[in-house]
Amino acid sequence: MKPNSTFLFLINTLLTLFTLTAKAQSQGTIKGIITTSDGNPASFVTIGLKDTRKGALTAEDGSFVLKGISQGVYTLRVTFVGLQPQEKSVRVRAGQTETVDFVLTENAAQLNEVEVIGANKAVTLGKASIAPLDLPQMTGVVSSVVIENQQISRLGDALKNVSGVSLTQQRGGVAETFSARGYSIGIAGAGGSIFKNGVITNTMGFPEASTLESVEVLKGSSSLLYGNVSGGLIVNMVTKKPKFEFGGEVSMRAGSFGLLKPVVDVYGPLSKNLAFRVIGTVENAKSYRDVVKTDRVYVNPSLIYKLGQKTTILLQGDYLKSNLTPDNGIGSLNANQDAIIPNVPRSRFINTTWAYNNVEQASGSINVDHTFNNKWKLTFIGATQQTNVSAYGAGVPNNNVAANGDWNRALSRTKTAENNYTGQVNLNGRFSTGAVGHQILVGSDLVGIVSESNAFTMTSNGVAVTTYDRINILDPTKYETRSDIPDANATIRTTSPSVRLGFYAQDLISLTDKLKVLAGLRWSQQKTVQTTLLDLRTQKETRGPVETKADAAFSPKVALIYQPTRGTSFFGSYASNFTINTGVDINGQILKPSIVDQYEAGVKNEFLDGRITANVGVYHIVNSNLALMAPFRLDGSPNIDANVKEFTGQTTSDGLEVDLTGNLSKNFYFISGYGYNYMRYTKTTQVKGSYIEGERLTNNPAHTANFTLFYTVDRSPLRGLKLGASAFYTGARYGGNNNTFGQTPEFSRLIPLTGFATFDLSAGYTYRKVSLLAKVSNLTNELNYLIHDRYSIMPIPPRQFVTTVSYRF
Repeated sequence: MKPNSTFLFLINTLLTLFTLTAKAQSQGTIKGIITTSDGNPASFVTIGLKDTRKGALTAEDGSFVLKGISQGVYTLRVTFVGLQPQEKSVRVRAGQTETVDFVLTENAAQLNEVEVIGANKAVTLGKASIAPLDLPQMTGVVSSVVIENQQISRLGDALKNVSGVSLTQQRGGVAETFSARGYSIGIAGAGGSIFKNGVITNTMGFPEASTLESVEVLKGSSSLLYGNVSGGLIVNMVTKKPKFEFGGEVSMRAGSFGLLKPVVDVYGPLSKNLAFRVIGTVENAKSYRDVVKTDRVYVNPSLIYKLGQKTTILLQGDYLKSNLTPDNGIGSLNANQDAIIPNVPRSRFINTTWAYNNVEQASGSINVDHTFNNKWKLTFIGATQQTNVSAYGAGVPNNNVAANGDWNRALSRTKTAENNYTGQVNLNGRFSTGAVGHQILVGSDLVGIVSESNAFTMTSNGVAVTTYDRINILDPTKYETRSDIPDANATIRTTSPSVRLGFYAQDLISLTDKLKVLAGLRWSQQKTVQTTLLDLRTQKETRGPVETKADAAFSPKVALIYQPTRGTSFFGSYASNFTINTGVDINGQILKPSIVDQYEAGVKNEFLDGRITANVGVYHIVNSNLALMAPFRLDGSPNIDANVKEFTGQTTSDGLEVDLTGNLSKNFYFISGYGYNYMRYTKTTQVKGSYIEGERLTNNPAHTANFTLFYTVDRSPLRGLKLGASAFYTGARYGGNNNTFGQTPEFSRLIPLTGFATFDLSAGYTYRKVSLLAKVSNLTNELNYLIHDRYSIMPIPPRQFVTTVSYRF
C-alpha cells in the first residue's frame, strides 16, 4: 500500500470510529427481566419497541437488552404465543440505560401450556439455548401437547411430525431406525445419535414417548457439539420435570388388539426448595401380527432442589422392563433371484411361537445448573445407563427363502449388555466488546460405552441344532413346525469398550442488530478399545484380533445470519461431521475417519407475534472419503476380503425442507412440513465390490410430508369439544441392500417400495377435570412396508382405534 493511500485509509478509519462513537453517545439502552407470576424467568418471550424494528427474545433467565435506541418515548411490548400482549411506556435518554421489568399474569406451568408446540422455544439439545431465529440450522420440536393429542406411545410416531424425518425400519420388531437427509440413526453405540435430556441413550425395546415433555430434532451436522453423530439428524427426548405446585394426572388408554395402558403422573413440593415428580405406566397389548404381544413397565422419578437463588440440582432416573415378541415380519422370497415381497396376510408371523425379546433398562442422571448472574451460567451433567437384552427365537430369513416359500429355520440366541456413562460441562455467557455482542459456549463431554455380547451353542437332547425346522412362509400348513425350546449354552463372552472425548467452543457474534456470525470448533477423539474374549467353558481370557484404535478429528462450523426484520432470519452455514470406519487398507493400516462436509442455507420467519412460523432450508452434504472394498490387494491380486478397503467412494445428499406451523390461539394449532432428499453414490471406481454410481441409497424416501390440525371449542354450548386430523406421507424408496459391481449372485438386491399416506382422525371432550379423547389411525387401511436389509419386511399397522380417559388434579 502506498504512503498516501495508507494515510487516507487511517483518516477514513478514524472518522468512521468517531462517527460511530458520536452516534452511540446519542443513543440509549433498555434492559430488564420478564418473570412469570410465580417468580420464574420467562425465557424466549418476544420483547420489542412498538412501531419499530427493535426487538429481541428474552434469554433463558428472562433477561433482555435493546441497544442503539434513539432518544424519545416508546411503547415496550411483550408478546408470547397464546397470550395477550403487555405494554409499558419508556423514555430513552442519550447515553443512559433504562430498566423496565415485566411480570406476566401466567405462572410457569401456564406459560408451558399455552406454548402448544413450542414455536418460540429453543431446542435444549443445542446446549447454548440459542433463540430459534439465531440458530442457523433446521430444527423440529414435538411438544407434550402434540404427543397427548395424537396419543403417541412410540418415538417413531412422534418424529413423523418433523419435516424430512421418516421411520424407515423396525429392526426385528424390537427397535426403530430413523432417516433424515439420507443418513440413518438406530439403537445406540459409540456413534449414537439419540439422546435423553442431552445424554446419549440406548433405545432398544422402544423408549416410552407418552410421558415426555417434548421431542427435539437438530437436522444436519451436529458434530460441533456432539462429536461422532449422524450427519442427518440427532434426536433428544426431554422428560417431564418436577413442579413446585401439587398436581398430576391419571389416565387409562385402551384400543384395538387388546391395548390397555394406565398412566399415573404426580408432582408437587416436598419443601420450599425441594419438589418431586413420579410418572409410571404399564402397557399390555396384542398385535395385528399373529402371536406378537407386548408387556411393558416404565417408571420415571425425579427430584429438583433449589440450592439458594442461583443453583438448581435435578436428579432423574427411569426404569423400563419391556418384554416383546421378536418379529422379523413376513420375510421375502429371495433365494438366487430378485427379492419379492410375499403375497401373504398382514398378520403372517414366521418366528417360533415361543420366541421372546426381554429388555431391562435403568438410568440415572444429575444436572447441576449454577447461574453466576443474568449473563453467565455453568451446567454439569453426569449420567449412566444400563441395558440388558435376552432374546431367543428363529434367526432372520436372510437371502435363504426359496422361491416357493420354503425356509429352513435356524435359531438365534442373544444375551447382551450395554453400560453407558456420560460427563458433560458447559459454560454459557453473554458479553460485549464495544458494540459487538457475544453469546458463547465453552464445554467438554465424555461418553463411555461398554458392550457385552455372548455366543451360544444350541442343543436338543445333547445334539447340536443347526437347522431347527422347515416352514413355508406362503403356506403355513405345508410342514409341521416344532414347538420345543432347545437348550442354549453361552460359550464366549465378548466385551467391547469405547470412549469418545470432546472439547468445543462456539460464539454467536452480533455485529449489528441485523448481522450475526456463529463460529465454533470441536476437537474429538473416538477410542475403540481392543475387545476381550472370555471362554465361559474354560474361563480363559484372550484379546480380539483388532488392536485399540484412536481416531481424532476437528469439526468446524461457521454461519452467517442476516435478520432484516425482527421476525425474519436468513442463514448460510458450513459444518463438517466425521464418521468412524471399520476395516483396514491394503497396507493393513486401520482406516482413518471420513470427513463429511455440509452446506446449508435457509430462511426462518415468525409472523403475528410468533403465532405462525414458516421455515425453508436447503442442504448439500458430501462424504468424499467413503470407504469401499478395495478391488486389489497390495500385491496386485484380486481382493475378496470385505474388511480390506480404500477411500475411493463418495456419496452426495441434496435436499429441501419446509415447515409451516401455526398457533393461532390456545385452542387452535396446526403443524405441516415437507422434505425432499436425493442421496446417491456419486463417485465409485466401478470395479468389483464398489457401489453403482448414481444409485440411490436404501431406506431414504425421496419425499416426506406431514400435516396435523387440532381445534378445541371454548364457547358454549360445545365448550370442551376437541377435533383433530393428521396426515403423514412417506414417498417411494428402496429397501434391501445397494448393489455392487460384480456381485454374486447377479440379481438386484434392491426391493422397490411405493409411497404411501396414512390419515388419522381424532375427537374428544373435556368437562372440568375429566377428558376423553379417541382416534382412528390409518383410516383408509393403507398397506405398505418397512424393510431392514432384505429380511425384516414389516407391514405397517392397519386401521386401529385408541381412546384415552384422563383425570387431572
